[in-house]
Amino acid sequence: MNRLKLRWTSIAWSAAYLLLLLSLITSVRVIGMLFLIVPIVVLYSTLTLRQFIMHMIPVWLIALIFAGQAGLFLPILGLFFMIPGIVMGRMYKKFTPALRIIFAGGLTALVELLVLLLIATAVFHFSLGQYVRDVIEIAITPLRAMADVNTDLSDVLTPEYIIGLSNYTLTLIPSGLIIASFTMAIITHAISRPLLESMGYSVPRLKPARDWRLPRSLIWYYLIAVFLEIIARANITGVLAAIVLNFMPLIHLAFTIQTIGFVFFWASHRKWGSFLPFVLSIVVVLIPPLRIIGILDLAFPLREYITRPKR
Repeated sequence: MNRLKLRWTSIAWSAAYLLLLLSLITSVRVIGMLFLIVPIVVLYSTLTLRQFIMHMIPVWLIALIFAGQAGLFLPILGLFFMIPGIVMGRMYKKFTPALRIIFAGGLTALVELLVLLLIATAVFHFSLGQYVRDVIEIAITPLRAMADVNTDLSDVLTPEYIIGLSNYTLTLIPSGLIIASFTMAIITHAISRPLLESMGYSVPRLKPARDWRLPRSLIWYYLIAVFLEIIARANITGVLAAIVLNFMPLIHLAFTIQTIGFVFFWASHRKWGSFLPFVLSIVVVLIPPLRIIGILDLAFPLREYITRPKR
């Protein structure tokens, strides 16, 4: 890519970053958060450190001017999303394997979330438990309005039920943070990689979906978790229950990924093309019990059986 084209492309990405940065102080902040790391990755991967800084300075000045009073929180949120982008962009420059890039980006975001939570609790006296209860209270307000005409619903929405739901949600916060962090990293890689390749940069790819296979030892971890879950039912508020409740969603997600890999492997073997396995993968995500296919694929040599020559 020639210098003039690179310059205009960098300016365009800086403008995109500015818009996404300003979206953090609007009602569409959730959408902005999903894509805010992408411009950072593209800019850091294609520019020198000095050029990257020179693009960031005017973007931040403009963002702070337009943000007004909300600009007090903008630097914190902006820095939060910038650090994983720099980490991933630096690893793209070194042509690090894609899986390591995603892991590093997700881990960086996760550590930042924990640090922000610690600072908010220690400095601003933020209570995560109270915040969760407030969110649940807001969420069930429409249901309480319906409970005035539906006595069965009124019997369910008791104070004890609300407290139990709040405690259960609070217990699942760790797995939620892990999934959110790595989801951002995966989305960033999925968007940044083809963009950088279209700009003429060589970027590491993930293995094809048909080659996705997790360690078979995951089956034993799953069986241990199921056993501990049975034990933890007698003490659902204990530490053991908290560990199991957070581990199960993660291992279920792993089996879902394994199932998607098997779907693409089978489609490749049957020469179905790429559209049908993509649709089937969406079905797997929407129907969680189908992850049993991934469990069977790990426990038994299904792929070897499929590819074994027929006598």
